[in-house]
Amino acid sequence: MTSTTSQPNSPSAHRFPVVIVGAGPAGLTIGNILRAASVDCLVLEIETREFIERRPRAGVIEEWAVRGLQERGLADNLLERAELHTQCEFRVGGERHRFSYTELTGHHHFVYPQPLLVTDLVREYADVRGGAIRFGVRDVQLHGLDSDRPTVSYTDPESGQRELLHCEFVIGCDGARGVTRAALPQHARIARQDYGVGWLALLAEAPPSSDCVVFGIHPRGFAGHMPRSPEVTRYYLECPPGDDPENWSHERVWAELQERLGADDRPPLTEGRLIEKRVLDMHNYVVEPMVFGRLFLAGDAAHLTAPIAAKGMNLALHDAFRLGDGLVAHLTKGESAGLENYSAACLDRVWDYQEFSQWLSDVYHGASSGDAYRAGTTLARMRRLFTSPAAAASFAEQYLGKSPES
Repeated sequence: MTSTTSQPNSPSAHRFPVVIVGAGPAGLTIGNILRAASVDCLVLEIETREFIERRPRAGVIEEWAVRGLQERGLADNLLERAELHTQCEFRVGGERHRFSYTELTGHHHFVYPQPLLVTDLVREYADVRGGAIRFGVRDVQLHGLDSDRPTVSYTDPESGQRELLHCEFVIGCDGARGVTRAALPQHARIARQDYGVGWLALLAEAPPSSDCVVFGIHPRGFAGHMPRSPEVTRYYLECPPGDDPENWSHERVWAELQERLGADDRPPLTEGRLIEKRVLDMHNYVVEPMVFGRLFLAGDAAHLTAPIAAKGMNLALHDAFRLGDGLVAHLTKGESAGLENYSAACLDRVWDYQEFSQWLSDVYHGASSGDAYRAGTTLARMRRLFTSPAAAASFAEQYLGKSPES
């Protein structure tokens, strides 16, 4: 196991059955599940509470994931405030094609921005359930992950002192660049795919121009329209990977959005101030397995699915439900099956979502690839989706995400 083996001298040592590194949706959901079962844990987060509650991220949550949050008492605000989406729309060659997935499946999407979910989860964990959490920690180090007595050390931001934590399990929920990923052994397998495109991610202080998600398939590049609230809309524009957001002026952004999302029978998009611009390089990765000794990975620390299919937060919640329940069963009842099956059960869904993301990327980016063959197969897929009930039902199932029981 690649981790720090020497333990620092510390004036204070503490013991928690579980230490969670990272306060995103996965880490906070696991923490809430443990606290509900009266299992002590500590969450370590390098950022401030204010930062994680405002950090812009995804907003689409699948129905089974909301049901899982609701069963664990974590969905009250979500159910009260989230928007329900029942259809999406493709715009190709100036024509609109509505896709009513709820009519096909009886299921829908929830739209609830991740900062709001994180705010709910951290409030429930820290303020309601009394969970221990440390914000702004520095120099987190992991020790003895291949033993049955791992420890975690960090520098307290207020005192400047090193703190040492004894635990039974370390849960890595700190993303691809976090300390838990850096601690993986050499035999860890990391599969990666680069799509060779970038997306300019935009938040516009403008009301949505459609009542649903809109995908623009255009020779100039993909464009996406995702309602976030009555006042704010998320947009995406395909761009070269590594592009500088400063290359995209207000005027250029809206000219491209109007062109790529234009439809003959719809008015122009409602424009507004751009309150966020950043370039995302489209890539995926999967770490196998998701368990190394006493280190369990969850969320983006274990896998990344580019926002092409809006699956990332849903996979993080799936990991959290399985891992949280498995830890509770082990620590309160001595039942180990949930932890033993954790990696394999999660990876089944991870690879299923990865495959759909790859398929959808071909649809989004084929027309702008500069390859006549890819452009032709993209249009063939679109025609099949709009004319074949079987193809439509298959797409709807993958787009909505299968329930864990299916």
